[in-house]
Amino acid sequence: MPVATASQNASARPRRAIVRWYRTHGRSLPWRDASTTAWQVLVSEVMLGQTPVSRVAPAYLAWIERWPDPETTAAASPADILRMWGRLGYPRRALRLREAAIVITRDHHGTVPTTDDELRALPGVGEYTAAAVRAFAYGQRAVVLDTNVRRVLSRLISGTERPPASLTNSERELATSLLPRTSKSAAEWSVAVMELGALVCTATKPVCSACPVRTDCAWRAADYPASTVAPRRQAWHGTDRQCRGRLMSVLRESSGAVPGALLREAWDDAAQRERCLDSLLDDALVAIVGDDEYALPSS
Repeated sequence: MPVATASQNASARPRRAIVRWYRTHGRSLPWRDASTTAWQVLVSEVMLGQTPVSRVAPAYLAWIERWPDPETTAAASPADILRMWGRLGYPRRALRLREAAIVITRDHHGTVPTTDDELRALPGVGEYTAAAVRAFAYGQRAVVLDTNVRRVLSRLISGTERPPASLTNSERELATSLLPRTSKSAAEWSVAVMELGALVCTATKPVCSACPVRTDCAWRAADYPASTVAPRRQAWHGTDRQCRGRLMSVLRESSGAVPGALLREAWDDAAQRERCLDSLLDDALVAIVGDDEYALPSS
């Protein structure tokens, strides 16, 4: 469906319905508190990448209690950062967050920048995260397109079960055309449609009976045609990701260097274990500190 036609079909009424639904049903999450700083919004968004809210919430609270701002985060050692990151997954995100804190402290006087270009220049900050910080921390009119938002718009407007595997310019144009004109309304719309995708218009088993825009949904009107886009499935058991996670867990649980023997006990497949250990060394998540001794990086 052409973007122009799609945006015309999406009237202000369903947008208002989604915002009203959010005001009643939106979750009370710690990073949505009125006192949350721009840095804390950035921390939450980095943590939420590919990690469920239920796991992020306690980790986020512990993190900001220890390191509430860029300056304290920048002063922390990489080893402490990785230990605090714990089992959130993709630990390189933790090191990029510390690097971003260093840049913000050094180049922006400890204040998270407000422009898209400056935000995307920070380590580990891409299109989505920059837009989320602008919208949710600074109340700017920014197009925030995460997996949940893309899925809702795909079903509601385009009538397809799932959006394309990769974000397209057509999706950006559609989302831009639907964005309310005022900054405050745009920011609220962004979080509302995101929440609808997280709680109601879910990837599997959507609760259409609870959806505030079910009568406007193009996918429902078309009798829920199956998507031609295959869902992304991330395997875990037996994968390199699981092996890397096991090795990192051994290192996080130690206050100092770990003998190679302990790492060898952590994973049976020797070839896979050595390959994963090499990748952790290449990613600067692990350091060699002695003869067959390993540790989290100290600097």
